[in-house]
Amino acid sequence: MKKNLLLINKFLLLCKLKNAFMSFIKEFKEFAIKGNVVDMAVGVIIGGAFGKIVSSFIEDVITPLLLTPALEAANLKNIEELTLFGGVKYGMFLSAVINFVIIAFILFVMIKGINKLKNEKPADEPAAPTQEELLAEIRDLLKNK
Repeated sequence: MKKNLLLINKFLLLCKLKNAFMSFIKEFKEFAIKGNVVDMAVGVIIGGAFGKIVSSFIEDVITPLLLTPALEAANLKNIEELTLFGGVKYGMFLSAVINFVIIAFILFVMIKGINKLKNEKPADEPAAPTQEELLAEIRDLLKNK
């Protein structure tokens, strides 16, 4: 008899664990499929790729065109070699600041464009008559009968 009760208790415990696990899976699925989570994941991936584009823009376009004369005057090959007091690499910091400013500017322009698209109003539709105007019209029609 005790063995049967033990088996039943173990079975019930396994059923509870299974239900808890399935509930957890269901809740996780609902969380993972929500639009906000998916949108955020896409944003992070695009942001990573965008960061690489900006870094390439700095290293391959800005530095050779604009910073090369200044770096040559300092007898340096790239901006990362700029140091102060022998160990403070302010060139790396300067490169990071330039990256940030470019990313911030591009995001500002993109958000401004998106907000402009959101705020565009559809063509002016004729305004519907108010309740008072409709009642006045009905009153006038009844007077004319």
